Amino acid sequence: MTISGTTLVAGVIGDPVGHSLSPAIHNAAFAASGLDWIYVAFPVAAGDAIAALQAMRALRIRGLSVTMPHKEVVATALDHLDPASAALGTVNTVVVEEGGRLTGYSTDGDGFIACLRETGIDPDGARVAMLGAGAAARSVMDALARSGAAEIAVINRSRPNAERAVGIAPLVARVGTQDDIGPADIVINATSIGMSSSGAGGSADLPCDGHHLRAGHIVADLVYYPLETALLQAARLCGAVAIDGLGMLVHQAALQQQLWTGVRPDPRVMRAAAERELATRQR
Repeated sequence: MTISGTTLVAGVIGDPVGHSLSPAIHNAAFAASGLDWIYVAFPVAAGDAIAALQAMRALRIRGLSVTMPHKEVVATALDHLDPASAALGTVNTVVVEEGGRLTGYSTDGDGFIACLRETGIDPDGARVAMLGAGAAARSVMDALARSGAAEIAVINRSRPNAERAVGIAPLVARVGTQDDIGPADIVINATSIGMSSSGAGGSADLPCDGHHLRAGHIVADLVYYPLETALLQAARLCGAVAIDGLGMLVHQAALQQQLWTGVRPDPRVMRAAAERELATRQR
């Protein structure tokens, strides 16, 4: 990749952000698409997100990914929000529109739906058991509701948080219990249970009672570090379809890049880059 005075810049803001896979994913896709773009990580401390948006305008940065702890603050400071971001009150993507207008998008949920469909799974009419009620869960719930899911049972230790999540999709969502896992078609772990700080091994804990899993389930874990979590291992053992968290990460990034450049990148290129980066970190 040759960087010149005409190279366009995109990046991610967050704190911490040094661990992000996004530079590897996006730069591989830019190169494969023949685009004169580069993607970098910008460490931005809590409280400095608005200044980062101002710098985006001043430095003519063409696009941003937004991660914790800035998603909610950024959503309040943009010129326009897409429907998903407006409903969620969070933003993970900023696009510079004509005239310098900054528009916020949320691609996480739609990235999850794209991952399902890549696997040959259509969520239309599906019964879903959602483990967790945080930002990731709410993003996926919003996209599932727009994609025709018949029911979403939100299973969370804190009932008030579960009730808040239900408000994202009140026509199809309700507070559930672990008894809702067995009858579900799709089981989604949107908690951090199973995650590893090193990427190797991960926690042996499960986000639900493994006895509720069965053959015929589609079990998706939003955790991608490590790729093979204890939940996915348990799912495979009982004959369920197991989907790792890297698919959502890659597809939401592909949607981001399409918003910035107008070019849809190849998710296979992005996944291969992410897998190489993860393998490097585990050595």
